Amino acid sequence: MTHILHRAIHANLPVATRCAGIEIFDADGKGYIDASGGAAVSCLGHAHPRVIDALHRQLDEMAYAHTGFFTSEVAEKLADRLIEDAPEGLSHVYLVSGGSEAVEAALKMARQYFVEKGEPQRRHIIARRQSYHGNTLGALAAGGNEWRRAQFRPLLIETHHIGPCYAYRHQRLDESDETYAARAAQELEDKIRELGRDQVIAFVAETVVGATAGALAPVADYLKRIREICDKYGVLLILDEVMCGMGRTGTLHACEQDDVVPDLMTIAKGLGGGYQPVGAVLLSEKIFEAFASGSGFFQHGHTYMGHPMAAAAALAVQNVIRDESLLKNVVAMGEYLQTSLAERFANHFHVGDVRGRGLFRGVELVKDRDTKAPFLPGLKLNARIKKEAMARGLLIYPMGGTIDGQNGDHVLLAPPFIVRSRDVDTIVERLGDAVDAAIASTK
Repeated sequence: MTHILHRAIHANLPVATRCAGIEIFDADGKGYIDASGGAAVSCLGHAHPRVIDALHRQLDEMAYAHTGFFTSEVAEKLADRLIEDAPEGLSHVYLVSGGSEAVEAALKMARQYFVEKGEPQRRHIIARRQSYHGNTLGALAAGGNEWRRAQFRPLLIETHHIGPCYAYRHQRLDESDETYAARAAQELEDKIRELGRDQVIAFVAETVVGATAGALAPVADYLKRIREICDKYGVLLILDEVMCGMGRTGTLHACEQDDVVPDLMTIAKGLGGGYQPVGAVLLSEKIFEAFASGSGFFQHGHTYMGHPMAAAAALAVQNVIRDESLLKNVVAMGEYLQTSLAERFANHFHVGDVRGRGLFRGVELVKDRDTKAPFLPGLKLNARIKKEAMARGLLIYPMGGTIDGQNGDHVLLAPPFIVRSRDVDTIVERLGDAVDAAIASTK
């Protein structure tokens, strides 16, 4: 019997007892390759000695001091480091405990920015369908994950959604990448005009869509077009890099590859690598100055924001990534993972697309590769694949509703930045066997 309200009440979960490198071990001694980093969290793998040492040192000095009374040296150092590495124009950091908190804070910052500027009429948030921005009510309202939103809809603030940049499903055969990118981005301008040229606060988007659509990267100059549209109408651009950021795609920030700088950026997961709960909002100088020259404060806060232990973990994780040149390995092993997946599933009748950037890859499953028709949702193919993968000692991140919130299945892979080629070989082999076994069980 358990007194924990688990995610799935009737699930019979193994008990994790220890971790080492890219593996997690259960109470029976069985090892599982953590090929998803949990939820793209464990970027350094597990039990990294430098991070553990940093946490011990911080605990000996000071575990906690409330930010209403004090700042801390380690939080200041982390903020300095994050801005040092941030895209030009981002100047300040707001430290929180996770991704949902970061998105909530970013939405409030965007609204308060316009109040400070004397534009209180701006009230609309636009995001994209098939996006995910967190499970707290504001973040859930911004997100476009219909399965998560459905039963809480009466509690959600009004938001507006446009289509995703989803080339595999929505790009026409007669369209180039550039033409499709222009058409997809135009939806934002059309929506802004529909709502009112001076009525929109912000557009929120994952730079590379994670959980809901499976490592869906923007096509061609899509994000540059989005940036131009936001600038044209004075709308803030919030890029959600909670899952895809902090090195996951091969650059510290995923938007670097699109040559786009947001007004607000949310980060978490790979920021602290799972060693402590931590997230952050990076904000531009213009937003900071609006607060500083206006009311003089940001009307928001959490008890554990800027937590010294969390800051120590995040700073240590970022130091390891830099000192060990791990982004080079993310690029190299990301390319190897993509090639290996493409080869394993090259002639697979039920794999429609293999996509992503760096060590952030998605495999979309289809009933028919030629028509791209999905499996019936009732089969819960993604859950079957997860079960078969775990039986083979592999942890993956599966999801259903890939296409529209109800139909479609995909698997997301996000192995640690320390992964090696032989690890990738094992991951792909076990995943391939799990996919085959799961599909066979549906017949």
